[in-house]
Amino acid sequence: MDITQTFYDSLATQYDKLFLDWQATTCEQAVILDRLFRECGFDTRARILDCACGIGTQAVGIAALGYSVTASDISDAELAEAKKRAANNGVEIRFEHADFCALSEVYSKGFDIVICMDNALPHMLTREALEKAVRSIVGQVEDGGIFVASIRDYDALLMEKPPYSPPYIHRTEKGQRVSFQTWRWEEERYQLTQYIIDDEATLQVSKFDCEYRATRREELTELLLAAGCREVAWKFPEETGFYQPIVIAKK
Repeated sequence: MDITQTFYDSLATQYDKLFLDWQATTCEQAVILDRLFRECGFDTRARILDCACGIGTQAVGIAALGYSVTASDISDAELAEAKKRAANNGVEIRFEHADFCALSEVYSKGFDIVICMDNALPHMLTREALEKAVRSIVGQVEDGGIFVASIRDYDALLMEKPPYSPPYIHRTEKGQRVSFQTWRWEEERYQLTQYIIDDEATLQVSKFDCEYRATRREELTELLLAAGCREVAWKFPEETGFYQPIVIAKK
């Protein structure tokens, strides 16, 4: 089991603590994605694959809007959490264990839309690994379909290489919850430690370690075009309302 899978398996039951209100977030992000899909000519008849679904933050919301959603991840613990959340929200989602670097091993048919949100692609620690992931993902997009992904704004982050992310402080009924990350840079890679501090009835501190490779927009654009996409566009938070830059690649 690699560091990424271990990271998400360990974080699965606490992942929702990164949000003030996970339920509200999944609804808000679904509205954003639905608008982007419709701008590209799709509606709820589109067949969607969320190839890095985590605990279902995007998949549950867009399924609730009426889309046909399939969702996969490499973390069995996060898939288990996502299944519970789908059931609690009364939505039907097909869940599969799948590595987005080898999607054809699980899926024999393509999708109208494939999404990969929340900075999942930068888990690929070399250009070669990223290229493999992009080719695998684009390979599951039907001709005329789109691939939608979000990553951190690494073009800006690489200029300063900050040692940490600003903390999120969420007030709760019993106290407060604080989450933040520390980043230890080595060239274009960085070791990330995610801290979650529950300061409520009792104090509880959790930490989770992972590694990322800062992916510039130009690199990802080049790889998407080389994999068979005919058009690639970037949209930014001030335009979409989403917290990270989003790439939309049309095949």
